Amino acid sequence: MRLWRRAGADGPRVTLYGKPGCHLCDDARTVVERVCADLGVDWVEQSILDDPALRERYAEEIPVVLVDGRQHTFWRVDEARLRAALGAS
Repeated sequence: MRLWRRAGADGPRVTLYGKPGCHLCDDARTVVERVCADLGVDWVEQSILDDPALRERYAEEIPVVLVDGRQHTFWRVDEARLRAALGAS
């Protein structure tokens, strides 16, 4: 697991599940990193290859983005939609 910002007491607000060598994951990381940096939001990235349960659950959907522990999107991350989700809380 990569921690891109120091998580607060409640942990990171955004989680990105992906795997190495996934071009959609690279694209998603770019968006998540930019939005979270702009908004000062903590986020983490975790490879599904590190956890059999994640691999089973998300193998066909990566990248997957969770916001506050709930699935927000998969495959493509819409920057405006992610900003709205993080601004709404």
